[in-house]
Amino acid sequence: MNTSFTEENYLKTIFKLAGDTGGNVTTNAIADALQTKASSVTDMIKKLCDKKFLHHTPYQGVKLSSVGQNKALQIIRKHRLWEVFLVDRLGLGWDEVHDIAEQLEHTSSERLYSHLDRYLNFPKFDPHGDPIPDQEGHIEEQELKSLSEGLPGEQFEVSRIMVHLPEFLQYLQDIQLVPGTRVSVLRKYEFDGSVSVKVDAGPEIMLSRQAASSIFVKL
Repeated sequence: MNTSFTEENYLKTIFKLAGDTGGNVTTNAIADALQTKASSVTDMIKKLCDKKFLHHTPYQGVKLSSVGQNKALQIIRKHRLWEVFLVDRLGLGWDEVHDIAEQLEHTSSERLYSHLDRYLNFPKFDPHGDPIPDQEGHIEEQELKSLSEGLPGEQFEVSRIMVHLPEFLQYLQDIQLVPGTRVSVLRKYEFDGSVSVKVDAGPEIMLSRQAASSIFVKL
């Protein structure tokens, strides 16, 4: 079934808002995420329900149908493959590829993405550590936790950055706190939740609670 750019952006946003639980998402949450009016969201929800992409329960919000979930996963797959291409093949910074990938992800040719995936050697993760769904929509599971949950003395590998704001990614690049690097937790401060860490053999770095909560790691 053909979908517009706007419809695809809604499906992708609802998928992300639903998180791992895949639960209901409210109209207000969608409006906030897309920075639009609740009335506009209501109109779009009706269109997506008519196309069988959503299930709507009055006063409880919406939930992706199996068709809607598959569509959202394919859009996310396209977006993340483009991010890998833009960073690994064209040399763009990981802080500048999101908006470009937002435009490219709406190209519909499945043959193109099959070739792109093969050309990139079937990557499992994008430059930010986000998992890339395969052609069937399967996502490789990882056991991760936020750096803010780490305890003093523990060592981790940075795996995924959950916030993609360019200024935040630029900051992480400057301090080399990027996926694949090793990080040690030195101290945690109860007063404000900040965390003192050391990246590889670098100097001690102080992270705010917000920053540490946006960095996901594995042992």
